[in-house]
Amino acid sequence: MTDFYEIIEKARKTGKIDKGTNEVTKAIELGVAKVVFYAADVSPKEIVAHLSVLCKEKGIPCIEVDSKQKLGVAAGIAVGTASVAVIDAGSVNKEIAQLKSK
Repeated sequence: MTDFYEIIEKARKTGKIDKGTNEVTKAIELGVAKVVFYAADVSPKEIVAHLSVLCKEKGIPCIEVDSKQKLGVAAGIAVGTASVAVIDAGSVNKEIAQLKSK
């Protein structure tokens, strides 16, 4: 089982990530997101509902994780975040390539 939070953390340290639904949405629309993660415990759900649709259109893997708090920690911020996009994979290129092939 791949640890998605670990992938985000490594990408943050060695590459580039965008945090927050507005930034993530822009990254998807611009086609620069390599993979998108969004939290299952976001309320209301509408905040992140469009992400998987946009990702599907652009062929970007979109993965639901269980906790916005853990997502925030992985993204290096003290608060929870609804979504994170990996822009530059850095040292996790291989892991992200595996996500794309699923």
